[in-house]
Amino acid sequence: MIHASKRIAGGAGLAAVLVKRAATLELDWDARSKSRFSATDSTGREIGVVLPRGTTLRGGDVLVAEDGTLVRVIAAAQPVLQVRHCTEHGSPFDLLRAAYHLGNRHVPLELQADLLQFEPDPVLADMLRRQHLIVTEAQAAFEPEGGAYGEGAGHGHHHGHDHAHDHAHDHHEHAAAPAPVRKPLAIPVKAHDGGHVHGPGCGHDHGHDHEH
Repeated sequence: MIHASKRIAGGAGLAAVLVKRAATLELDWDARSKSRFSATDSTGREIGVVLPRGTTLRGGDVLVAEDGTLVRVIAAAQPVLQVRHCTEHGSPFDLLRAAYHLGNRHVPLELQADLLQFEPDPVLADMLRRQHLIVTEAQAAFEPEGGAYGEGAGHGHHHGHDHAHDHAHDHHEHAAAPAPVRKPLAIPVKAHDGGHVHGPGCGHDHGHDHEH
């Protein structure tokens, strides 16, 4: 077994040709969320990964083995549930509400522009379907968001930012803008089908042609 104890996030700073030629290690989220494990790379070598506690691996990260060789991490396709809003009876805001409820349950959650992904859980799937969201099973790479301040913060996608931004706010002088005068808006509400509004918990059969 050969050990790897150095991680290069997203392969930053490495020549693309070196990363392309590197052996690969295809891992699901359960393995990538551990800081110590062993696995077999694409060349048949057994790699013992030993990283600082709390470190998680993301697809595209590169490990440096003790002999100096590189190993590129691939996020393996795994069973996930994908959640989308119902275009017929809902709105994209329903997806935002779903993310809030799943976050309250501390569910590892991947956020994409048009869907949410999380590991299979029939109880949560039923809850979301009752909210008129479309929940489907899939095989896909899973990259949940990281903690706001911890390892992989703000992840979901590799942006290559080092987050060491120095905004030098002390050197800016912000003039106080006068408070805008707001006028109340009269927004007409259009009722559907005789004056009632469809939504979660309304008790109506919406006659969906798709499977929630």
